[in-house]
Amino acid sequence: MNRTLAVETSKKIGEKVVLFGWINTIRDHGKVSFYDLRDASGIVQTVTREGFDVSSEDAVKIVGTVKERPKNLVNPNIETGKVEIEIESCEIISKAHELPFPVDGDGLDIDEALRLKYRYLDLRRPRLQKNIKMRHEMISFMRQFLTERGFLEIETPILTKATPEGARDFLVPARLQKGKFYALPQSPQQYKQLLMVAGFERYFQIARCFRDEDPRADRAYGEFSQLDIEMAFVQQEDILKLTEELFKEITEIVFGKKVLQFPFPRISHEEAMKKYGADKFDLREKKDPNILAFAFVIDFPLFEKTADQPISPSHHPFTAPKDEDIGLLDTDPIKVRSWQHDLVCNGLEVGGGSIRITDAEIQRKIFRILGYRDSEIEEKFGHLLSAFTYGVPPHGGIAPGIERLLMAAIGEENTREVTAFPMTSSGQTAVMDAPSFVDDKSLKELGIKVK
Repeated sequence: MNRTLAVETSKKIGEKVVLFGWINTIRDHGKVSFYDLRDASGIVQTVTREGFDVSSEDAVKIVGTVKERPKNLVNPNIETGKVEIEIESCEIISKAHELPFPVDGDGLDIDEALRLKYRYLDLRRPRLQKNIKMRHEMISFMRQFLTERGFLEIETPILTKATPEGARDFLVPARLQKGKFYALPQSPQQYKQLLMVAGFERYFQIARCFRDEDPRADRAYGEFSQLDIEMAFVQQEDILKLTEELFKEITEIVFGKKVLQFPFPRISHEEAMKKYGADKFDLREKKDPNILAFAFVIDFPLFEKTADQPISPSHHPFTAPKDEDIGLLDTDPIKVRSWQHDLVCNGLEVGGGSIRITDAEIQRKIFRILGYRDSEIEEKFGHLLSAFTYGVPPHGGIAPGIERLLMAAIGEENTREVTAFPMTSSGQTAVMDAPSFVDDKSLKELGIKVK
């Protein structure tokens, strides 16, 4: 007899079924006992008058007959609430020890380090199951939406070269070339631009990005995912229109919510700073959880002053300056505006992008303004500048963050709540106890000595 999922039992009244899953809850009423069985599809009530030696979270196989519940005992809160399984046999496949914490609540009152140590148990709780499934549905929708519009999903390398994206790189020693290092990509920025030169014109990727920067509630330490999109022969408005169409449909179809305004408002950086005091803001008058208030911020300055640098990129050094401001690069670069665009939602920045520089000489000028010597420009970016001499199309894109978008959509307060195996705020990997020390033999092979 084939396995039946919990959610399928409602359509099998009167049939014998085989169920596999975990004992979710036990209710012993003396002569009769109820076991709620949980599998990946949902929960179904099973009932026995014999009683079995089972405990919560045991993995079991139950054979029984599907029966309608009496009308006064129907549970409207679960999909299988009109039926129950009369148990004929219950086999314990794997016995569960007492759990280090309960998994039936939201878990937010439990010490986070403990939750992440036993993340495989923490993920059993309904809230996180729902979040991870929602993540899958969102990404699946993105793939379908873009594929139907002629985009190709193309993977780019993880072992690559350090690029100036504004955060520290994670470095990987090269065993075959001792003394040299790969860098994990902060984003696929240069590769997606090279794909435009290669003639693919419409690219996307669910890209893993790696940045050694301090964590915040809306920014995980170490790694995160983004929907990476790049398009050739486009202007900024083409990118914005595609993005707002995608996120309007995701909001309505996947999240089951509404967007506040469509088309999304376009607000200049200057206006945002004057009106809201920040370039990310919440357009909702009330914090309505069923509304997503998207807006684009445009007309950013190309450069900004920071605590560490007198001049640095507002976005990244590949962002194109506004055509009418190019002359200011030689006279007053801090006044130059750019073709950057950010997507904000309910007070969070959920994506950013730009039209890119495609003129090799302007790109060199930007690098020089940022303090790069000509030898450094050639070493770090020579491949990109060379590619621009072979018929580069105008291009640009956007990269919405998967975790931040989910945070905004479902009302979570931290990106860790929408990630299967996140790092702790101190940079410790969930479950795996990384980073860890490496033995001397491995270090010797790599030509590395730890001080």
